[in-house]
Amino acid sequence: MDEHGSIVTLEARPRAVPIETGKAAVLVIDMQNDFGTEGGLFHRAGVDISMIRAAVAPTARVLAAARQAGITVVYLKMAFTPDLSNAGSVESVNRTRHLWFGLGQTVVAPDGTASRVLIRDTWNTDIVPELTPETDDIVVYKHRYSGFYETELDSILKRLGIEYLIVTGCTTSVCVESTIRDAMFRDYLPVLLADCTGEPIGWDLARSNHQASLLLIERLFGWVSSSEEFIRALNYRPAALVARS
Repeated sequence: MDEHGSIVTLEARPRAVPIETGKAAVLVIDMQNDFGTEGGLFHRAGVDISMIRAAVAPTARVLAAARQAGITVVYLKMAFTPDLSNAGSVESVNRTRHLWFGLGQTVVAPDGTASRVLIRDTWNTDIVPELTPETDDIVVYKHRYSGFYETELDSILKRLGIEYLIVTGCTTSVCVESTIRDAMFRDYLPVLLADCTGEPIGWDLARSNHQASLLLIERLFGWVSSSEEFIRALNYRPAALVARS
């Protein structure tokens, strides 16, 4: 592939979208231990993380295909400074709601080391092991639901000439949808891969928050597709199959 990439057609809702791979990035939003691993914030709070865990394997396949195609991979991590100075004012919704879930509390990580809930550079905010960033990937910390709020994400994407955002991560109706809304406001072209995201809120309702977000995104904010369609569009073949051919 040349340095400018190639144009592929990704089947999606409401209609297929052409994507120039040299101007595309995969966003991995908040797939960190606090949300997707036993012992993290959600698990400690009794939140069902099964739908987030289900998104891990398809996301790993998407990342493998993207890297093989030379597509930029950007990780977003929800995390605060140790002194909580970026969590908001004492009575702010951002600060108080995260405190309800144990923000800043010292805990023992599964490996026996000391860690802190939602604090930067700890086990809690490490990316889940199955999706560990590689050397050339970009990692951006955020302290609000949207990946664009008071972060360097927009400047990084603009510097790289990124226009298309292939979005994965959790949770669908909170950080994923917030980031997609902000991306659309900035004229990026976001495509959410539905099986690479999950949402505990409303999971047991007749129509979940996850489904509601998918509908909003395909109608108003971008496109909705799947890991299978993304991989098919890139004509991805795992390295083991290539080696045997």
